[in-house]
Amino acid sequence: MQMKAATSSLKLFKLWGTVIDVAPGVIKIAGISELAGVGNEIIIEKQGTTVLGEILTVSGDSVTALLFSPCDMLRIGDPVQIEQEARIEPGDHWLGQIVNYRGDVASGDSAAPMTRTTPRRLLAAPLPAHDRRGIGPRLASGWMVTDTVLPICRGQRLGLFAGSGVGKSTFLGSLAAGMDADRVVIALIGERSREVNEFVRNVLPESIMSKTVVVAATASEPPGAKKRAAYCAMAAAEHFRDQGLNVLFLFDSITRFAEAHRETALLAGETPALNAFPPSTVRVVSELAERTGPGTDGKGDITAIYSVLVAGSDMEEPVADMIRGILDGHIILAREIAERGRYPAIDILRSVSRSLPHAATEDENALIRECRRMFALYEEIAPMLRANLYEFGKDAEADRAIALHSLLDRYAGTPNSQGIEAAFDQLREILRTERSLAAQALPATPIDP
Repeated sequence: MQMKAATSSLKLFKLWGTVIDVAPGVIKIAGISELAGVGNEIIIEKQGTTVLGEILTVSGDSVTALLFSPCDMLRIGDPVQIEQEARIEPGDHWLGQIVNYRGDVASGDSAAPMTRTTPRRLLAAPLPAHDRRGIGPRLASGWMVTDTVLPICRGQRLGLFAGSGVGKSTFLGSLAAGMDADRVVIALIGERSREVNEFVRNVLPESIMSKTVVVAATASEPPGAKKRAAYCAMAAAEHFRDQGLNVLFLFDSITRFAEAHRETALLAGETPALNAFPPSTVRVVSELAERTGPGTDGKGDITAIYSVLVAGSDMEEPVADMIRGILDGHIILAREIAERGRYPAIDILRSVSRSLPHAATEDENALIRECRRMFALYEEIAPMLRANLYEFGKDAEADRAIALHSLLDRYAGTPNSQGIEAAFDQLREILRTERSLAAQALPATPIDP
């Protein structure tokens, strides 16, 4: 009884410190070093405004905190309240809403009444690897190419690699509409405000908003707010997963998340490495990605697609290179394909789904291999076609690849509302009926690969 009374009395006290240094995006706080820990949340009430942040480093005489809000109103001597690790309370009241990094509904109201929820940690550990199920069955995606050649399975984690302006957001919106999921959680990290509004109002179909949560931190917000918004979206996906629901998690973009971590890590004094990304970037990105994937018994799965913004379409830049090794496959959108008008501009030969060959039957795998071989053979002989050096009739397989290419290219950009089996049937029909055209192939203007 005595212990219980002592414990409850401790809850009446709050931990306070004092601002002793203010710099862009960070402050130093004195008086709390012995009790504060990395990741603890700070709250400063100033002139009717609440400034939030989190502790980055702890030293003997002060702690350094990263701010989620502008610091222009802060002054030396301002009192700072220290809380335990930040938590949020996701639930059905978030459905159909845009949520900010604090977990507040941006519109001020909600589509569903506030439900009784349990606060969730923003930095939760991933599920134990040995308890997880394997990747589940294929999911219909709404596109022929991702229903067949590049399948997406339940619980799989894919990277969507693209430069700016090649249809990345539109493709993500179509996947949100076309894929089978109980809940859709979308993280928009570092996007322009206009893009957030356009994505929600124009790209996302209104029919799926009742099961969708959008968590957004725009480009103008501090790096700490962007990181926290990413963790807020992840906590929402885990909340629905723990209810036994299958969640589609769309993250746009993990590059902006890595850049936000770079900025905060450099402020904390970490040593920069390649492109100034600190060594901890791989660990932080891996920890985030590992929280998605298959669930355990009694829980649902989180199928995740992380977009990677590649500057200058350089697939070897640091973030793109690290992401490829973390995820279960990657889809690459090529600018040259988008420029000739085929959407989604998926480069089939450079894209890989690591769910294969197990996600398809033996017959389906044979169709996929033949389709990829035809694309590869056409890409090999395309320079000769452009130079008018190719001779028809010398190589039957090459003639066939030329005859097939326009049909296969059109197939790769065709929506599919009839299901996975119908997509394979159509691919089988293309490959079967065009065999007879190999001998009849005529010179034609080649399509850029």
